[in-house]
Amino acid sequence: LTQGSIWTDQHPGTSKHLESVASSGSQFVVVGDNGTILTSPDGRTWTAQNSGTTGELWDTAWLGSQFVVVGANGTILTSPDGRAWTAQSSGTSHSLNGVARSGLQSVAVGDNGIILTSPDGFTWTAQNAGTSQSLDRVVWSDSQFVAVGDNGTILTSPDGFTWTAQNAGTSHSLHRIVWSGSQLVTVGDNGTILTSP
Repeated sequence: LTQGSIWTDQHPGTSKHLESVASSGSQFVVVGDNGTILTSPDGRTWTAQNSGTTGELWDTAWLGSQFVVVGANGTILTSPDGRAWTAQSSGTSHSLNGVARSGLQSVAVGDNGIILTSPDGFTWTAQNAGTSQSLDRVVWSDSQFVAVGDNGTILTSPDGFTWTAQNAGTSHSLHRIVWSGSQLVTVGDNGTILTSP
């Protein structure tokens, strides 16, 4: 059977809205509303973990040696295994909506144009986004970070520190972005789908 052609409903033991999923290769981590964190070694059997927060958790990523989770009120959590979570200081109370990693740097983006960088997931430093538009997601495209957000905001950076605004050709808000290995696709309000190149 072709992967993606047949889907099986799993029962994670929660009815909370789930916002993001990441994999380390041996563990899945899912995050969502009210501080929900679930882990699974196989995608079938899920275990609730204690996140230490009741805030919304918006995104998660595997950094190579640990998971990182970002969420409401500047929440950043890290875990080497998905089970034991440690709160990190973000230096902001704004919601953090997306997180991604290159080989050298992690980038978190959020409301009011917040961009944070970290070499290790523990120490986070604010960067100048050049915008106050809220940013929903960020991705690493093998050569640059690309962040998307409200009112057609698209920002690019080769290193996470210096950001350049790009012309999206739309004022619709952009909510998600993915890198296929050869193409960027971002999606948003009013049926907006943009590709690059």
